[in-house]
Amino acid sequence: MQFTLSGLWGHMGLFAQGIVIAMGIMSVLSLVILAERSLVFRASRRHSRRFASEMATLLSQGDFETASHAKLGADVGYLGRTIRAGLTAYRISSDDSRDEVMESVARSLERQAQREVQSLKRGLGHLATVASTAPFVGLLGTTMGIVTAFQQMGEAGAGGIGTISTGISEALVTTAFGLLVAIPAVMGYNSLQGWVDARAVDLAEASNEFLDAAARALKRARSAVV
Repeated sequence: MQFTLSGLWGHMGLFAQGIVIAMGIMSVLSLVILAERSLVFRASRRHSRRFASEMATLLSQGDFETASHAKLGADVGYLGRTIRAGLTAYRISSDDSRDEVMESVARSLERQAQREVQSLKRGLGHLATVASTAPFVGLLGTTMGIVTAFQQMGEAGAGGIGTISTGISEALVTTAFGLLVAIPAVMGYNSLQGWVDARAVDLAEASNEFLDAAARALKRARSAVV
């Protein structure tokens, strides 16, 4: 037997081949998720930064009416959607008492921030599943490869390396495939999850700053009326 990929594949049993195919599918799935999430995260962060730069002055001045009707394009990122939810709540409840307005705005910000975080996490559960199960799938192939080696040994009545080479090769190949699939998935998941956690902190800070600006704007508006 030649110890090349084609040679190893040709001498694998159906079970080992199924294990390799399954891990190949898992690998493709994890790579697709990594690529898709990376593109989504980059675009969303770019849109959020643009929204922040264009709206910072209006919000700091308390000009919520102009901010709520500003035309900033189709996508304003996770930050823009969260702040817009707060602006909408502020506009709708502006005739209520101060406490009711602030509570309504805070709830709207919190709900939208949670939606944005969950949206950013989309697909990460599948990536975590691949990262955690790939080594065990490879271990299953390893176990069956050892079983195959002992079967070959029993059938031949001898224990030479040539007799058990097919089973041992199956065990080693499936182990290697399991690690090759799991390692990038683990690294990618940790990186993406860390990015999402950082954005959750950004949303919390932005929401608190918006609440402060809303409180000042509401105080000025009602002082002017009085």
